[in-house]
Amino acid sequence: MSFLDYFRSKRPASSAATAKERLQVIVAHERGQRNQPDYLPAMQQEILEVIRKYVPVEQDDVQVQLDENGNCSVLELNVTLPG
Repeated sequence: MSFLDYFRSKRPASSAATAKERLQVIVAHERGQRNQPDYLPAMQQEILEVIRKYVPVEQDDVQVQLDENGNCSVLELNVTLPG
């Protein structure tokens, strides 16, 4: 194998391969959403309403995520504040 053969073998990914990779990411994200408890969306909405009493934020500015680590659950809250 010569030095130039190395560069010839590098071809850009096909659109099918790119689409497959993106679909795998979406499916993994959806699976993660299914394992969340039913009360999580309502809790996110209530937290958003409380934050809005003090700071003007949009719905997309508040992210709530529940992670399970063995027998411990961790509620993660990320708020993007304006300015």
